[in-house]
Order: sequence, then C-alpha cells, then structure tokens
Amino acid sequence: MVPSRARTAALNQFSGILTSAPDHIRTELAALTKTRRIRHCAAWVVDNEDLADPEQATRLALRTLAQRIQALNAEVKQADKYLTELMNATAPTLTTMFSIGPDTAAQLLITAGDNPDRLATESSLAHLCGAAPIPASSGKRTNRYRLNRGGDRQANKALYTIALTRMRYDERTRTYVTRRTGQGLSTKEILRCLKRYIAREVYTALLADYKSLASA
Repeated sequence: MVPSRARTAALNQFSGILTSAPDHIRTELAALTKTRRIRHCAAWVVDNEDLADPEQATRLALRTLAQRIQALNAEVKQADKYLTELMNATAPTLTTMFSIGPDTAAQLLITAGDNPDRLATESSLAHLCGAAPIPASSGKRTNRYRLNRGGDRQANKALYTIALTRMRYDERTRTYVTRRTGQGLSTKEILRCLKRYIAREVYTALLADYKSLASA
C-alpha cells in the first residue's frame, strides 16, 4: 500500500478506536486539533503489564497508530518532495498551471504516456480522460450534454480535483461558475464544462513539455 493510502487507513482506524474509547480518554483529547492529538497520543507512556485494563489497552492501540501515522507522514512528505522535483524537471509547463500539483500532474502524465497513439488532438485527450461531452437530448436537435462515465477514471479524477480547486480559489473560474449557474446549469454540468476546458489546457501544456524534452 502506498504511504498516502496507508496513512488514510491508519487515520480511519485511529478515529474508529477513539470513537469507542473510554470517556476519560475522549475527554483528554477532545480539545486538541487532529495534528496535536496524534502528537499527544504518540508520546503516551503505557503500562504494558496492565493491558487487561480497557483504558490501558486503548491507549496502547492509539499510541501505536499515532506513531505509525507520524512515520507515514514523514514517508509521504519525502515522496512528495521527490515527486515534485521529478514533475518540475519532466513537465515544467504542466506543473506551472494553476491548481495542478505534483500528484495530479503525475497522473495526467501517466495517462498520456500510456496512450501516446490516442493523443492526436486535444479532443482525444478529453475523451481519454472521460471529459468529452456526451449528448443527452433526444430528437434531431441536441442542446444538452451529460458527464462522460468512460475514459481513464484516475485521469478524470485529476481533472475533477483541478476543477474543484479552481472553483474555490480562481477568480476567473468563480466568475464563470456564477454566470453558468445563472443560466440554469447544475453543478455537475458546470464541472463537465470545466473539465473539458482544463483538458484542453493540459493538452497544450503536454505538447510543450514533450517538445522541450525531445529537443533536450
């Protein structure tokens, strides 16, 4: 299991145990933030000879998980550092785009690299990522579209993450969302449009990076 997923699993286990922990333990940790709670539990001294006591057994379990979470945090931080350096060297244009971090850039690069014969146009990348519009109207005229459930789902998730980040922090995107909402589009329809636009930007950035690598 990769460190980030292992950390998520450990955090879920920690929360589950804490939910059913004795009142004294939950009260002790109630006022702490998540980060301080992990640090606090990791420093506990537990009486290993008295594990028949539910409180001591719970403290041992929480301490073990807290220490594992700290170790996984260090692994994730180191992996992110390596990935950032690699992405900056391999895809400098892509990684400078707003809201595209090393994780999403890496996924888009993996998808593109696994399917080089399917990237003749920016439209082909959109289809590959499941971000191309699919007609949803009946009859001769089509004026409505639906989300594409096909394509590479991990690449689609990367586009979705980028779109959500832009909806929150990018002023141009927020203005676009407000305008389209006023036109009657749902959040799902707006996300479909945003992912399509982002796929177009990603394709242009990928081409620039590929040309840069080829000429190096």
